[in-house]
Amino acid sequence: MNSFDEVFTRVKQYCLEEGDIPEVAVKLWIYALIPVRLDGTTALFSVQSEFQRDVILNNYESLLKEAFLSILGFEVDIRIQVDDETTMPVQNSRKPKDYDELARRHEELEHSFEGANYEYTFDTFIVGGSNEFAYAACTAVAKEPGKNYNPLFIYGPSGLGKTHLMHAIAHEVHQSHPNYKIIYVTSEEFGNDFIACINNGNTANFHDKYRNADVLLVDDVQFFSNKESMQEEFFHTFNKLHAEGKQIVLTSDKSPKELKTLEERIRSRFEWGLITDISTPDFETRIAIIRRKAELLDLYIPDDVTEFIANRLKTNIRQLEGAVKKLKALKHLAGSAPSISMAQSVIKDILSDDQPVPITVEKIIVEVADVYGVSPEDIRSSKRSSQISTARKVAIYVVREITQMPLQAIGTEFGGRDHSTIVYSISNVETAMKHDEHLKQLVEDIIKNIRSKSHG
Repeated sequence: MNSFDEVFTRVKQYCLEEGDIPEVAVKLWIYALIPVRLDGTTALFSVQSEFQRDVILNNYESLLKEAFLSILGFEVDIRIQVDDETTMPVQNSRKPKDYDELARRHEELEHSFEGANYEYTFDTFIVGGSNEFAYAACTAVAKEPGKNYNPLFIYGPSGLGKTHLMHAIAHEVHQSHPNYKIIYVTSEEFGNDFIACINNGNTANFHDKYRNADVLLVDDVQFFSNKESMQEEFFHTFNKLHAEGKQIVLTSDKSPKELKTLEERIRSRFEWGLITDISTPDFETRIAIIRRKAELLDLYIPDDVTEFIANRLKTNIRQLEGAVKKLKALKHLAGSAPSISMAQSVIKDILSDDQPVPITVEKIIVEVADVYGVSPEDIRSSKRSSQISTARKVAIYVVREITQMPLQAIGTEFGGRDHSTIVYSISNVETAMKHDEHLKQLVEDIIKNIRSKSHG
């Protein structure tokens, strides 16, 4: 071999193919090493920070030694020096900044970064162990719509990249098939379109829009639960598109088998193609996401700040992205590089912003009324039809479950009903749920949907 660079190229390849670690970890840490020289049996590298050096030596030194032994035939020692030239310049001496005050003012600049300087494409999606299968499936679908994995069903908690992948598919298909009719909607938008067309007496427009799509992407299909007319319409739309070989991509917060309150014939169709999940990203992936978002916003974030954020925002990619955007805005106001103090202020701000919208009794009654096909006024009234009576009991149960309000206060909210009526309603629903699996699933879905909506 002619140079240390060539040797290290083969070392990196060995780590990718033979190392029992995720690809994202290899690219994040091993690829950060800059080869300096091979001095006898000592391999010298440089990195940009002490944080990088410590992580690499603590976690990947043995793999590197194994790779060198395999390629060179003899053992080498790994030495890593920190490149001082990459250290951020020292700021002029200033008084300590009140980052909380600056954070309160960051709104004046943050709008500049609302859309960020990047799109939701495959290039901007960070692949890790938690999402690599979903990513591979989506790229295959985008390459040949209707040929692979039709339908493609992606499920997992909110904020982990499902919508990003949906937009990436749409973007990629549009690039290669500019004449294709591509429709991306949430289930709520699908339902609103359907209701509007019914009210206007023109369902033909609705059919023309959705049943002639070349690619249909529907987000959050769990919100079709218990909406029979919308399920019926989606069922026929799905059948027509699938029969014609048009691509269908769906997302949900849970797998098809868990969507108990969707009709069986719809759930079974979701299972015709490929089902893949996205889970919470690991530490390496979170680090990579922060770095990638910062790079796309032309923002330098020191390694210790990156680690600080990754260790505190663990379950939601949107929060990581939000932290980087807020740091970008805050940097303009502070006039200095992102620091731990800035990150603390930003994280506090994000976690505060992420608090759920208060769930009121009115919101609960509206949701239950919608599910049972009655009005909120019916639920509060003295009407006793079977449908209204059941909806009223379920609404009372859900109010108690979510708000933990005193029983007397709940009675006041439901038309001045007395304490014993509220106790009976809650007990009645609890007993029925033990013997009726469908009712149990229905009530659980109502509670979950209400809480999901309160989180935006």
